[in-house]
Amino acid sequence: MIGKLSGRVDYRSSDHVMLDVNGVGYLVYCSDRTLAVLPPAGEAVALYTDLLVREDLLQLFGFTSLIEKEWHRLLMSVQGIGAKASLSILGALGPDGVSRAIALGDWTALKAAKGVGPKTAQRVVIELKDKAPWCDGHDWACASDQ
Repeated sequence: MIGKLSGRVDYRSSDHVMLDVNGVGYLVYCSDRTLAVLPPAGEAVALYTDLLVREDLLQLFGFTSLIEKEWHRLLMSVQGIGAKASLSILGALGPDGVSRAIALGDWTALKAAKGVGPKTAQRVVIELKDKAPWCDGHDWACASDQ
């Protein structure tokens, strides 16, 4: 598994970046929020990554923090939430916003993400209420660099 990449931004697109890591280009999909904080082409960057492996597909997803990566994995565990919807939710709310929405049972906040309807948003709240990585000062993901 590829857990982290450090390299230079080769180019940016609307939903991904190409990272040059010692001459090897990695296509890494990111949320709008992550893309907004990445440096311009030619600058160094490090991203935590999650590798999606399917029968006909390999995709890397990049995150600026471990908590964002963990939320991506949790969101994708919910029926009806794929990688695109997960990135949309994280792009709209960020990891803290997702935590808050689930803790408060605020499915309407999740519904604000592009491609997420009311039933899917409600399912996310119900299924992740007890699985969420809460930031109470003792959670490993919250203690990581955010």
